[in-house]
This record gives sequence, structure tokens and C-alpha cells, in this order.
Amino acid sequence: MTDIQTLREELEGQSPRSILKTALKKYDNIAISFSGAEDVVLIEMAHKLTDHLKVFTLDTARLHPETYEFIERVRKHYGIEIEVLFPDAQEVQDLVNKKGLFSFYEDGHSECCGIRKVNPLRRKLATVDAWITGQRKDQSPGTRNDVPVIQEDTAFSTDDKTLVKFNPLANWTSKEVWDYIRMSEAPYNELHEKGFVSIGCQPCTRPVLPGQHEREGRWWWEEATQKECGLHAGNLIARE
Repeated sequence: MTDIQTLREELEGQSPRSILKTALKKYDNIAISFSGAEDVVLIEMAHKLTDHLKVFTLDTARLHPETYEFIERVRKHYGIEIEVLFPDAQEVQDLVNKKGLFSFYEDGHSECCGIRKVNPLRRKLATVDAWITGQRKDQSPGTRNDVPVIQEDTAFSTDDKTLVKFNPLANWTSKEVWDYIRMSEAPYNELHEKGFVSIGCQPCTRPVLPGQHEREGRWWWEEATQKECGLHAGNLIARE
């Protein structure tokens, strides 16, 4: 059993590559969650550290065309398999038939994200011992300030298994992420060239203006400091 607190203290000041190397060494059954620029940085680093890289992504069926093209470019660029996870068709059908295609504008995005993102993720995480995410402390005002480089995933652990979550980029800034992407010539989503910074589903994502925080382009009709889809919310400490 990994002593998470001790390992956190050891890794806190280390580079993302060192954190990834430790994660991949300690856990054979570990996977990278892929969706955006930060995750490509992790893939770029990790594919040089292991020949058995496991990567998965969530297809909500509401993504931008550019995002689907991005997923395929990453798959081909690194010559890796990307496991695409889909929501339960019956759950989606029931929600849409009952509330329409855009219910999240009226009653909040948590129900739709729960069906399209959280439930498929929960099913996937039940099959691994640890996972790696691209979360950064400065990504979201009020919710991600305390993201550690490693943690027990209290949201997705079960009575039978403690799930471990690595966040190797926790201490990086957006500038460091993009400097690395440019340096390594890694693929990125073409929407970034159109003013999009934080990219999710098409109906819930829009470009941000100069000076706006990246998270202001997500669920813009809701409270600005509590913008989480549920993938990480159970492990976060919201600030008053």
C-alpha cells in the first residue's frame, strides 16, 4: 500500500516528468485521462518513459468537430491506442427525451455532465489502480487552488479499493504548458487558435476575451467560482 502523504512530500517539488516516472514505476495498472493541452504534455512525456502507455478519453457526443480531429491526431502522432469511453445510451436518451437537448442552460450542467462524463469515468476508474490527470492549481478560481501532485481519489475510490490520482502538472502555469507544447511540437486542438482556452462540450464552451480567466469560457451562465463538471469535484476544496 502506497503511503500517499509521504510520497506527496517527496514529489511536491519535483518536475512533472519525475512525478510521471514515479507514477508509472509504482503502478502497472495506471492510465492517463486525455482531453486537452495539459494531457498532451503528459502523453508527450510519458510515451518516452514506457512502452505500455494507457490513455483514455471521454466522448460525450457533444464535442466540437475540432476536438474529434484532435483526438485522432494525437493517436496517430504518438502511435498509441486511445480508449474512447461513451455514456450509457439509455441514460442519454432518457435525459434528452425528458428535458430536451439543452436542459443544462436551465437547471445547471451537473445532471448532463453526470450522465455524459462522470458515469463513464467511474466505470473506467473501477478497472485501474491509479490515474493521471492534467489538473493545474491555477486552472479554476476557487476550486483547484489546492490540487496536490498525488492524492487519494476520494470521489472514485471504493470500499474495496483505494484509487490513487496523480496530477504531475499541478504546479505548472498555462504558459509553461504552452511553452512545452511549442518546444516539443506536440499536437493541440485547433480551437485554441480561435480564442478557446478551456475546452469542453460544444454547447458549454466559448472563447474568452483578453484578460479573462480561462475558466470563464466554460458554463458561463453559472457562478464563476464553482465551475466543475464532476470529474474532479469530489477531490477539490472550494474556497469561500
